[in-house]
Amino acid sequence: MATRRTPKLDKKQAVETSLRLLNDLGLDGLSLRAIAKELDVQAPALYWHFKNKQELLDEMATEMYRRMTAEAALPADLSWQDRLLAANRALRAALLRYRDGAKVFSGSRFTGTEHAAQMEEHLTALTGAGFTLPQAVRATTTAYFFTLGFVTEEQGVEPLPGERREGYDVAERAERLAAFPLSAEAGTDLFQDYDQGFEEGLRLVVAGIEARYAAHHGAAR
Repeated sequence: MATRRTPKLDKKQAVETSLRLLNDLGLDGLSLRAIAKELDVQAPALYWHFKNKQELLDEMATEMYRRMTAEAALPADLSWQDRLLAANRALRAALLRYRDGAKVFSGSRFTGTEHAAQMEEHLTALTGAGFTLPQAVRATTTAYFFTLGFVTEEQGVEPLPGERREGYDVAERAERLAAFPLSAEAGTDLFQDYDQGFEEGLRLVVAGIEARYAAHHGAAR
């Protein structure tokens, strides 16, 4: 009986190549066929490791997370507020390294358990500060969803840092919306200074969590 031979392609190599190609092709252009061509293998060699593109995206998101946590360990003595701020700043920085990084991350399923270690640290810090577990979960996921949503919109305008899509000229937009002066002026806040916008938005989220949970349930700083 003939035995099925494992292809000479390592899954890690395929994921690393996929992440590298992502910056050139974007998520829409990243296909198993394109990855196989870059690796100089036949497409079936990739299907040995990934049944479909979503399985590949799951592995890519997991590797992105591994790289992020390896570079951004958080001190154990952070307050819960500073922990949420630091963790989501690190997440945004990690997503911005890749074209469509936020889209790859959104909805993907982590294939390892590395994410559970940091999750445990976050939930321990929040419950130790007086949050119930459901409140701690809601607090961390709300900040996380804000970051994913913000970066998704940010990368819609600036796919990579320093690269800007056509059609997002703030001055042209203001002229086109001249009949709506407040909306026209808002363009400078909507489509510029993303670092400042993210920081302010994240602090609003954390302040809202504190107002909603900490102030009413005695969660300490």
